[in-house]
Amino acid sequence: MSDSRDGDAGVPAEADGRVAAALAAWFEQRGVAHRRVEHAPTQTSEESARVRREPLEIGGKALLLKIDDAFALFVLSAARRLDNAAIRNALGVRKARFATREELWAATGLVPGSVPPFGEPLLPFALHADPSILDQPRIAFNAGLLTRSCVLATADWIDLARPTRLAFSTA
Repeated sequence: MSDSRDGDAGVPAEADGRVAAALAAWFEQRGVAHRRVEHAPTQTSEESARVRREPLEIGGKALLLKIDDAFALFVLSAARRLDNAAIRNALGVRKARFATREELWAATGLVPGSVPPFGEPLLPFALHADPSILDQPRIAFNAGLLTRSCVLATADWIDLARPTRLAFSTA
């Protein structure tokens, strides 16, 4: 774990590595064919796409939201934006907001940008995926660290992650 802190938030600058290790072990155990990319820390989807040498569209942006009183994970193409109203309408809820850095850290040991697109059993959340990522031939994502990415066939990711299909993105 990094000792550097994000000023007032008290959240480390990098994830603690537990999720990255669990994901690597899960891939190994399941025999998941993937390409692992070690790189300098990335802060944006565009930077991540560049270091992975992959199109922005296949980037799986995983966002933790608080839906009424529970958290859920939403995955969409990095080339798209989350539509909060579409989520509220589709799930029939009144409130949906992004998790804070502190909430994300407390629930996962992850920092923004390091969240891989997996719910149970890797992360303790329901997982929803937008057609913008489901319809891509492969998915690329930061794999529990800002310095590690994975790229795999979207069909393999769907088989492993088992997301619920839900349209919630906009251009």
